[in-house]
Amino acid sequence: MAGTLFLCATPIGNLEDMTFRVIRTLKEVDLIAAEDTRNSIKLLNHFEIQTPMTSYHEYNKFDKGRKLVERLLAGENIALITDAGTPGISDPGEELVKMCYDAGITVTSLPGAAACITALTISGLPTRRFAFEAFLPSDKKEREEILKELERETRTIILYEAPHRLLKTLELLKERLGAGRRITVCRELTKKHETAFAATLETACVYYVEHEPKGECVLVIEGRSREDMEMEEQKRWEEMSIEDHMQIYLSRGIDKKESMKKVAKDRGLSKRDVYNYLARGENS
Repeated sequence: MAGTLFLCATPIGNLEDMTFRVIRTLKEVDLIAAEDTRNSIKLLNHFEIQTPMTSYHEYNKFDKGRKLVERLLAGENIALITDAGTPGISDPGEELVKMCYDAGITVTSLPGAAACITALTISGLPTRRFAFEAFLPSDKKEREEILKELERETRTIILYEAPHRLLKTLELLKERLGAGRRITVCRELTKKHETAFAATLETACVYYVEHEPKGECVLVIEGRSREDMEMEEQKRWEEMSIEDHMQIYLSRGIDKKESMKKVAKDRGLSKRDVYNYLARGENS
């Protein structure tokens, strides 16, 4: 019988957020795979956990992942922990989970702290729909693609950022999303000096010019309003001729009648208005 991979959430700051179930599981498994063993040993010592530990991180996730899968297939139970929070969220754990599923190994998750959810719930911004982007990509081309998507995102956006890059990221977001967009900058979550600074992107930039940020940051940003999206779309159509607008739909293989219907809806006109306009053009 193959073993089980346990995804064990660990505290993001306050050690009291460690669950009884995670402590018990970490004591019972055969091996703990940790993102940073130097960091995790402090946690294990605090809870008197003596289970053997091995490293599993971004730079060895494929080679070490295959070795962990072999041990799981041999019947060992393994717990995966990250530096802080839930494994698989913005860390290499997702790759190990995929490898386990490919090998037919059971995977289960022991829930607990997650910085993105903790920040979202105290942000004061809408929580029903949200888009988690973790850290913006370091690659310029990839980052540009993500920013283009965020410009049109209507859900609440959650980003991670390091303190030394916070101001630069805030200025970039202000430029792309608008100075008046609401944001809550959450720092030192669950710790003694936890803060949730609610502002606009413009005021946040001004604030962090004068106040050097400390501690890892979670940025919770208001999504774009649907009204703004509709107004922008309406303006775009109005700047285009009805003939060109029709051609967009016709080029997609949509018949003339249905194309006129879609053009009329886009421009806030009646189908007859579009028909009459096109008819005048054909007769002139």
